[in-house]
Amino acid sequence: MKQEKNIWEQSRVELFQKLDCRETGLSQEDAADRLAKYGANELHAGKQKSVLQIFLGQFADFLVLILILAAVISACMGDVESMIVILAVITMNAILGTVQTVKASASLDSLKQMSAPTAKVLRDGQIVQIPGREVVPGDVVILEAGDSVCADGRLLECASLKCAESALTGESLPVEKDTEPLSGETALGDRKNMVFSGSFVTYGRGRFLVTATGMDTEMGKIAQLLKNTEERKTPLQVSLDQFGRKLSIIILVICAVLFGVSVLWRHENVMNAFLFAVALAVAAIPEALSSIVTIVLSFGTRKMAREHAIIRHLQAVEGLGSVSVICSDKTGTLTQNRMTVRKLYTGGEVIDAKDADFRDPLQEPLLRTALLCSDAVISGDTEIGDPTETALVRLGETNGFDEDLVRNRWPRLTEIPFDSDRKMMSTVHKLAGGLMLVTKGATDVLLDRCVVTPEERARIEQVNEQFSNEGLRVLAFACRSVDGPAITLADENSLTFLGLIAMMDPPREESKAAVAECIRAGIRPIMITGDHKITAAAIAREIGILRDGTEAVEGAVIDGMSDEELQEFVPKVSVYARVSPEHKIRIVRAWQQRGNLVAMTGDGVNDAPALKQADIGVAMGITGTEVAKDAAGMVLTDDNFATIVKAVKNGRNVYANIKRAIQFLLSGNTAGILTVLYASLMGLPVPFAAVHLLFINLLTDSLPAIALGMEPHTDEVMSEKPRPRNEGILTKHFLYSVGVEGLVIAAATVTAFYLGLNAGGAAAGQTMAFSTLCLSRLFHGFSCKSQHPVLLTRHFWNNRALLGAFTIGALLLGLVLLVPALEPLFAIAPLSVGMVGAIVGLAFGSMLVIQLLKWIRR
Repeated sequence: MKQEKNIWEQSRVELFQKLDCRETGLSQEDAADRLAKYGANELHAGKQKSVLQIFLGQFADFLVLILILAAVISACMGDVESMIVILAVITMNAILGTVQTVKASASLDSLKQMSAPTAKVLRDGQIVQIPGREVVPGDVVILEAGDSVCADGRLLECASLKCAESALTGESLPVEKDTEPLSGETALGDRKNMVFSGSFVTYGRGRFLVTATGMDTEMGKIAQLLKNTEERKTPLQVSLDQFGRKLSIIILVICAVLFGVSVLWRHENVMNAFLFAVALAVAAIPEALSSIVTIVLSFGTRKMAREHAIIRHLQAVEGLGSVSVICSDKTGTLTQNRMTVRKLYTGGEVIDAKDADFRDPLQEPLLRTALLCSDAVISGDTEIGDPTETALVRLGETNGFDEDLVRNRWPRLTEIPFDSDRKMMSTVHKLAGGLMLVTKGATDVLLDRCVVTPEERARIEQVNEQFSNEGLRVLAFACRSVDGPAITLADENSLTFLGLIAMMDPPREESKAAVAECIRAGIRPIMITGDHKITAAAIAREIGILRDGTEAVEGAVIDGMSDEELQEFVPKVSVYARVSPEHKIRIVRAWQQRGNLVAMTGDGVNDAPALKQADIGVAMGITGTEVAKDAAGMVLTDDNFATIVKAVKNGRNVYANIKRAIQFLLSGNTAGILTVLYASLMGLPVPFAAVHLLFINLLTDSLPAIALGMEPHTDEVMSEKPRPRNEGILTKHFLYSVGVEGLVIAAATVTAFYLGLNAGGAAAGQTMAFSTLCLSRLFHGFSCKSQHPVLLTRHFWNNRALLGAFTIGALLLGLVLLVPALEPLFAIAPLSVGMVGAIVGLAFGSMLVIQLLKWIRR
């Protein structure tokens, strides 16, 4: 059934006519017909890919397809070893990708689990309990405290009913409900005559008429948004895709030219020329790049997990490091999600809560009344009751008033419970001077019932307005003596005013410093919340999000804006209040369309679509719903906004390490290609055998590249601005470094090749060229540690993994060169001591030259 936009405006008569039902509920036959018509009250997942489809999809990459083609041709030409090596590498990459995808988002399943398992409904005039999936539009559902709401509906009866809707709307406090029709377009959080699937009852009781079930509920709309929201690739994924295509085409052209030169100009055997061209393509195309990047990202996730950030999607690590906008939920993310008393007004003075002294005879009655006229209980870390009342109890405990002792000393005799019409609650207790009625409620309502002078009233109203403008929730307290415990509404008059207590959900202690750190790192923090504008603005101003030159607005402001107008509007706004899930997605998308990379933090069901739309979704692990966690790329296990700053720093460091690994691989591959090109153009013998290239590519390349991915993290990255969204890995500076360093290593390799040719012929030349290229690349790992010189500094030695990789690579090379039994297998010619010395000298010399060039550039 399609959800009517004006359902909250209709009268009871109109509702029952519209849904063709009655207040005594549906008959069993009618309910069965409606179940067949509207379907089960559950959320539907879209058609999902099988594991096999996901696995096969991993091969739909240009670079991988090129390598598969090379493997097939190698097999046809009889080079089975090359085929096995190529297929092994790309299959391993595909398995890693499949595992990540299968573990990814299960948002719709989590949404299903949140649906109420059972519901009490009226059928044939009788209350029956049925599975929640069998509830249909037109059913009358009974609600009690603690019940989950199974569907969307309009309230028919309401007795002090309060519903927790923070997961849907972001509202931090339970919402007081009533049955009166509303007028005009009303935000989701303000539809007080409706209840919504996925919320739950915290207080009171009621009945509602089901108006929407399944995918037609507000939660269903969120599920649909999740299905329709496209997951975005991170900058690294985009860069690697573009880079892989360009590099593969360039290398294939070079290999084709070399093949043509070998066959047509030098008249070599066609099969040998082709196998060498394939070997060069395999060596030059960094097919291990994807695996190494995945491994480096995995190392990053381990470190972040130790710092309370669990990464669900590996690419979120580097993506978070390049975020330029963080759109953050307020409740439970920037704030403590715990109401706390901030200020009091009594005896004509405004007092900070920390300065309160309840030994003062003017202040003591106020706190005693606050404890007596509330139902909340605190036991250790467990808080039971309305958040505003638990705040009052905590204030009492802070000042030496235990609520149990106070309530036992002055037990409650009778009460008039709170209701939304009176906006008050009263209880009667026996005090030393007789029976006392104590009352708490909204300031404006209570003042009308208190005996105060015009001057006192004006002062109280002024303080109340001051507190409200600071985003504080204000309660007023009063009392009067009564003759007996039996009281009526008429007794709630002629009250003596005691004071005001103002409270709020305060910011986390770390939030202000975390926001400042974000701003220093060039990141724009934005607050997006379902709470009221004044409250949100007060919090945002306190922690530094709302600054001069920016403003706070309500979500309804953007309803009439086009996407283009919204793009121009978002830079001016730091706080959005009373927003819907659709607003959140539009705000995130507007920032993205301005070229920003956006992270979205949140904890509720209402945050899930925006978490998925954002480049990086960050969910809260403690207070967060499973839906939010499943839609996010990262989950904070401590719900601490400051952890995001650490994650940003880790992300930037991980990206820097990935660039180091890529620079190492590409500069080494460039050296190999330049050496082969030089030999071809100069009419020299082929400088490498195919097995040499495969040895370098598979054994001595991977370990140093992985080790560079484990380079120790630094704080320097947080003084840099975020990378532009469209900036790929292949920047001019990066390509220049790769080219120059590749040229230096190629020069050392060609020199070694000439020395070998002159000393022992083509075989010795190949062996020396191979050995020098291999050892030079191992030394080059140290040069890739930094853009600055590292030789003769502590920085040269601070990566144990790189030292280990160098040692292992050098030992493997030594075994190949010095063990006679391995010479035929690796096409190695015997070398003299002088030749080995030349190899070491040229390889080390290439590192010295690169370090000197870095010093000159610096």
